[in-house]
Amino acid sequence: MPAEIAAAADGSSLSNPGPAGWAWYIDDDAWAAGGWEHGTNNMGELMAVLNLLESTASDPRRLRVLCDSQYVINSLTKWLPGWKRRGWKKGDGKPVLNVELMKALDVALQGREVRFEWVKGHSGHRLNDAADARARAAAEAYQSGRRPDVGPGFSAAALDAGEARFAVGQADEEPDLFSVAAPEPGSSTPGTASARTKAALIARTNQLLDTGVRADVDQLAALLHADFVAHTVTGHERRLGEGPWSPTSAEFDVLAIDAYGDDVAGMRWRHDGNLRFSLWHKMPSGWKLRFAQVTPAAVDD
Repeated sequence: MPAEIAAAADGSSLSNPGPAGWAWYIDDDAWAAGGWEHGTNNMGELMAVLNLLESTASDPRRLRVLCDSQYVINSLTKWLPGWKRRGWKKGDGKPVLNVELMKALDVALQGREVRFEWVKGHSGHRLNDAADARARAAAEAYQSGRRPDVGPGFSAAALDAGEARFAVGQADEEPDLFSVAAPEPGSSTPGTASARTKAALIARTNQLLDTGVRADVDQLAALLHADFVAHTVTGHERRLGEGPWSPTSAEFDVLAIDAYGDDVAGMRWRHDGNLRFSLWHKMPSGWKLRFAQVTPAAVDD
């Protein structure tokens, strides 16, 4: 087994901003892709790196990440420590845009031996060209209203494409990360769970709130435990396999994420005027939602 994993990560946006895709590529048997209906090249590049880091997290080998974006490399190797010291603000005092994605990357990099290497895009580099082609194909799929080919992932386990994790509310033309409406994972989130667990559960919740995921019973099933049960705000009970879920707002506030064991964690959160509790169980294929309850929030007089 080689001592190092070499992978290219790339993003694509057809009109920047516009239909966007991301992909990472190791070889024809290990790659992944996803995207959004509206995004930019920077978002695709960053999401590709994040998904690559999380997909290879259980592998002890060094990771060499090939990127054709100097911005992404500088963000993760030069600027990120300063942003953290300044309370996630840039040198000019302005908030770092898309801070929840940067914090997720910060968490994913912790404890990893990762080396970033710049390669010139569209120069005939085999790995970079393969990642670029898959990222563009994902963007084109979203442009035409099709689901992209998400690839085999890093292992035989099904890989979540991740396109719903950081849904874009609006794209910003600045050469920076752009804002999305989502809570911030990491150590700033209250609760006893680790930063990595907090980031993972917030990411899963983002997926569950995505309109496309809620409309697709297969994508829903990939996020739910086989014994999933939910108590709705109307007092009804829902279980796995009862059809698609209605669309809802993508914005939510995390109240706390607590660990109840190595493989069990609960998240208390506020969404659409209701208080919610989600119990998650970590399985070999990732975190699965085991139980959910919705309670109307009290209205102050």
